Amino acid sequence: MIVNESGGIPNRLFFRLFQTGNILQRQVQNEMGISAVQWAVLGALSREGFEDGTSFNQLKEYLYVSRQNLDGVLKRMERDGHVVRIPDPQDRRARLVVLTESGRTFWNRLQDTIAEFYKQAMQGMSFDDGVSLLHLLKKLQHGLSDVSLKSTIPEHNDTENLDAE
Repeated sequence: MIVNESGGIPNRLFFRLFQTGNILQRQVQNEMGISAVQWAVLGALSREGFEDGTSFNQLKEYLYVSRQNLDGVLKRMERDGHVVRIPDPQDRRARLVVLTESGRTFWNRLQDTIAEFYKQAMQGMSFDDGVSLLHLLKKLQHGLSDVSLKSTIPEHNDTENLDAE
């Protein structure tokens, strides 16, 4: 695959991912009345083994969201009674994000809606298509995690020098 071709497959692929993410966010908000990040937080905190909560940083890293984005979402979820932040028993300076009973009930009530959302969104895909896409997205995630452009991006001063010439 030619990765330097600005109008080629990589450009189209990343643009489709951008569009897909935006469509997902809009549809989740419109159809479920919550944000995609709220959905992800509820899902993450409802996993087995997370009954006692998780640290803010672990949740941020798991979801690949910014500190500011997650903090704003958690504040709304705290206001709605779906999560609380409590002192970490292992480190009193740290806090754990915990799904409340109300949050767990809300999450459980969403399950049929989520299943229907998935069904409708993937109606044009076979089971094998879904497995293949999952595999390919995982490969892309690993590739994205390894991206390092520091040595290929001109320094700010270098671009100023180019302008002066």
